[in-house]
Amino acid sequence: MAGTRSTGRRERLRTETTAEIKSTALELMGSGGPDAITLRAIAREMGMTANAIYGYFATRDDLVTALIVDVYTALADAVDTAWAASPQGDPAARIQAWAHAFRDWALANPEGFRLIYGDPVPGYRAPEGGAAPDAARRVCVGITALAATAWENSESPHEGGDFSWADFDPGLLDKVRPAFPDLPPAGVALALRIWGHLHGLVALEIYGHLRAQTLASDKLFRTELAQLVRSLGLDAG
Repeated sequence: MAGTRSTGRRERLRTETTAEIKSTALELMGSGGPDAITLRAIAREMGMTANAIYGYFATRDDLVTALIVDVYTALADAVDTAWAASPQGDPAARIQAWAHAFRDWALANPEGFRLIYGDPVPGYRAPEGGAAPDAARRVCVGITALAATAWENSESPHEGGDFSWADFDPGLLDKVRPAFPDLPPAGVALALRIWGHLHGLVALEIYGHLRAQTLASDKLFRTELAQLVRSLGLDAG
């Protein structure tokens, strides 16, 4: 029994230290940008030796990959949960629920947003297949679901745009076509247009570019989102 308790304590300590390393890395990124993520800097902040921290992450890239997996998965969980909880019979409400979950997550996790959608970590090499392929696929499918929902419930999204499958990256199509086999190329283009609206405004907010212009960024987002929904031929409520 004593050996089991000792092993359990070591595992808990390792889990806690690993979480602290990740948290410290994001804090350093928040204050010093992506260049600040180094194992030596993290060890210094935590009062550890450099050799000790290598026992948790063999390389800086291993740490960055672990951070991206955590961050991307948390975002995918947030938007998937919001989508699943939204009323299936109200396409406008579903789109708005996903969009608000995306913004809420970004505001609560600005360093995480910057890590996966903003500042590249200099010299970082992701594993083959990407750092967080499952989470990236889930978010991509979620964005496409917004377009598919509008496509199925309104005539407006069908207007404009002469797109073919050749206009899109095969990797993108590998993610979205199995999930939405009936969505035509113009529907995939619509998904990217919707993503441009949502990501653009949230990125301006995360990077502080709206602070000098407005104290009502929440109202601005809600208004833009309502206009987007109406442009899709749906009732924004």
